[in-house]
Amino acid sequence: MWRHSSFLNAKLFSGASRLFRTMQGSFSDRRIASSLRLSTSRRFFLLTAASLGLSLTIAACTAPAATNSATNTAAPASPATSSLVRIGYQKSATALNLLKSKGDLEKRLQSEGATVEWNEFAAGPQMLEALNVGSIDFAYTGETPPVFAQAAGAPLVYVAYEPLGGAAEAILVRKDSPIQSVAELKGKRVALNKGSNVHYLLVKALEEAGLKYTDIQPVFLPPGDARPAFEQGSVDAWVIWDPFFAATEKATGARVLRDGEGIVANRGFFLSTQKFTSEQPALTKAVVDELTKVSDWAEGNSNEVAQFLSTELKIDKAALDLAETRRGYGVKPLDSEVVDGQQQIADTFYQLKLIPKQIKISDAVWKG
Repeated sequence: MWRHSSFLNAKLFSGASRLFRTMQGSFSDRRIASSLRLSTSRRFFLLTAASLGLSLTIAACTAPAATNSATNTAAPASPATSSLVRIGYQKSATALNLLKSKGDLEKRLQSEGATVEWNEFAAGPQMLEALNVGSIDFAYTGETPPVFAQAAGAPLVYVAYEPLGGAAEAILVRKDSPIQSVAELKGKRVALNKGSNVHYLLVKALEEAGLKYTDIQPVFLPPGDARPAFEQGSVDAWVIWDPFFAATEKATGARVLRDGEGIVANRGFFLSTQKFTSEQPALTKAVVDELTKVSDWAEGNSNEVAQFLSTELKIDKAALDLAETRRGYGVKPLDSEVVDGQQQIADTFYQLKLIPKQIKISDAVWKG
């Protein structure tokens, strides 16, 4: 767990409050919550508690909110020093998880007298809150969480991006559902993880079908609760990303109503802080260089990647083989097209009142 100093706890509580106020909203309605193993109010408490360094169970995982890889137990992130890079990651973040496993970054930094500390997180919001309060130096999330974090005042910096691709996320319906088009979602209950990349996919898919976001009934659930709700028929559709998307297809025969191809870019972002990137440009570049190498390796070794992730995520390899066929690789600097794409997401969410203020993405792009 995090060190129980009153100073750090106060910072975490204050930061968590800001971030979760930005992402406020019920994660589910009461009828669905009552049928699940964890109530949504409990989920909300757990999500908030994770930012305070308490244990978190989310999705299908039972990992602690932040785990130090050296001890494999919940541990405090070390204070930032000139010779330490503290990286937050999720097991589903392929490039970072592979980099950790291979140890190439440690080898690269050893000659520079620097070391690496890996801290595992169960979800993006907790990771970005840790970044916000200075507990880690580097993180990775989908395209939407940093929009919420920047709107909440986090001093984050976009360092690089990964072109995951629109085919890696989709709106699903059950195989026996009478719903055949996005237009038929009008008035229906649609499950999604609020503030995730698929939130934007849903908005754009509805827009393409001539519907407004207010035409459907969003039901905010993390993947671990959304899948049973989806399978039990408590919701009519589910908007989800790989590998949960592929796992559900393989296990239940769920049909794809609309994937993100042609309507969303679905990018992943490597993030840091203004302080770290300005004080440690060489270390920042070293992390990006090694991520580029491991991402290039992964692109040409999909079978090995699927096997690795199957072990890490406890998901059937066949589902991960499928997910690998429709995702992109490559670690790239942000260009004007990517910045404009993020700005469009931010502007859309502001118009929908999902974030409290307008933000300028270009203000948060690393110029290194």
